[in-house]
Amino acid sequence: MNGSDLTLDVLKRHGVDCVFGYPGGAIMPMYDALYNHPLKHYLCRQEQGAAFAALGYAKSTGKLGVCIATSGPGVTNLVTGLADATADSVPVLAITGQVATPLMGTDAFQEIDVLGLSLAVTKHAFQVTDVNELESTLNKAIDIALSGRPGAVLVDIPKDIQLAEIHSKPLLTELETVADVNELSIARAQKLLQDSQKPVLYVGGGVTLADAVGEIREFVKQTQMPSVSTLKGLGSLDINDDAYLGMIGMHGTKAANLAVQQCDLLVAVGARFDDRVTGKLAEFAPNAQVIHLDIDAAEVNKLRLANVALKGNFKTCLPKLSAPLSIENWRNECKSLIEKYGFKYIQNAQSPIEQIDAPSMLNELSELLPESSVVTTDVGQHQMWVAQHMKFKNPKNLLTSGALGTMGFGLPTAIGAQVARAADCVVAVTGDGSFMMNIQELGTIKRFCLPVKILLIDNSKLGMVRQWQSLFFDKRFSETDLSDNPDFVKLANAFDIQAETITQSKEVTAGLKRMLESSGAYLLHVKIDEDQYVWPLVPPNTANQMMLEG
Repeated sequence: MNGSDLTLDVLKRHGVDCVFGYPGGAIMPMYDALYNHPLKHYLCRQEQGAAFAALGYAKSTGKLGVCIATSGPGVTNLVTGLADATADSVPVLAITGQVATPLMGTDAFQEIDVLGLSLAVTKHAFQVTDVNELESTLNKAIDIALSGRPGAVLVDIPKDIQLAEIHSKPLLTELETVADVNELSIARAQKLLQDSQKPVLYVGGGVTLADAVGEIREFVKQTQMPSVSTLKGLGSLDINDDAYLGMIGMHGTKAANLAVQQCDLLVAVGARFDDRVTGKLAEFAPNAQVIHLDIDAAEVNKLRLANVALKGNFKTCLPKLSAPLSIENWRNECKSLIEKYGFKYIQNAQSPIEQIDAPSMLNELSELLPESSVVTTDVGQHQMWVAQHMKFKNPKNLLTSGALGTMGFGLPTAIGAQVARAADCVVAVTGDGSFMMNIQELGTIKRFCLPVKILLIDNSKLGMVRQWQSLFFDKRFSETDLSDNPDFVKLANAFDIQAETITQSKEVTAGLKRMLESSGAYLLHVKIDEDQYVWPLVPPNTANQMMLEG
């Protein structure tokens, strides 16, 4: 076999069953090897789409997502997707072509410094210059992508290495295991838990990555601790627990933000004290001691000093902390906050109000969707409305760009999720600004007959930017007008995708049902008023209890 054959065989032996990509000159030997290989290849319509599709595959399954691109612009188009995967700790492997080794460093056609380019956007990057090191490099790359705190890893393979013959028998390396946490630290954490009167559990995306959803729910069941979630942690906690306060942070629920500001102990699990969560850091949970559990030592004490730090496997240490706590009064206080500040919704089908209320529509969508459904979002107002008003019982069912906040994320990520979970309903909730950024992937949906549902919330504006301009920039609406958008229904129809537009609240229920009941892809284009804003909102550099509520 040659280097390309070996590459595909290594992927297969690691359990990879499909890849997403776009061919070009320097990666052509790999595509030749794919011609008769059992690995399924999904041709996306731009390399960024391929990266996000791989990310959607990985996020919705917990398995490795793989994308392939050629050198030069192929690699540069991958960069945003790889940055997003690394920022949100998603295991993605990028395999890129490179000019032949004799041409490297000569500014050859479509040559670029891939290692230099990828340094800031990947967990690690490799460039193979000896075919005898290819297999070990691929095994190591996959190990790095999946182990510890996952992330994107890139393997750059020059064209002559892809063509070089190999005679050695491939061997599969074993993954490393994570060491257990320190028992002394466990004892200190147990003491803090037992002494606390107002503890709050603060759950981030690391719980999903550690496959510790069962353990975190058992921890809550045993301790009866009120809990909050970050955007990336949504779905990890039991939403039926009457002391689950919802999302925390800039657009978190009022109950969640107030409870955290009042707590005396914050148990952070797989969370990193992001600025969108903490608001003004110096005033975040001001009365709380902190127990911080994380697999990545770099996150502990980075922003908030921990009284007890537990670095290691959540599945091992959470059961050691799971014991009953005497906090009934505090739990009742939190339940009162939930009852007092819960969201109120319009009943769309009977509404006397003509304008479509986006939060109410998304709440209704949540009630209509089967529990196994996957929802992807882009970034902006619709993303925060989804986080606030839709309910997820599995964290792998909400795929959204957290740390990087990438517009253009939702549609290609939905493609990857639909490929990975063919039997499940996949809905991409997007905005008119985001939708236009990777709209070419409608071609991928058409080619592979993927039944992705697209809920396009259209206010003809860059909504979140405009909201900030309204609140913090004296309504100086600079470059946020999108009123010259195309006819989205005609555009979808051009890709053989069913589509319709609704403009009134009484049309919402029937429109959602038609979309969900369609056998193939469907676009429901929803027109909303440009002055619908996301509430509550914590202004920048402000403590979380100082929420604006519209």
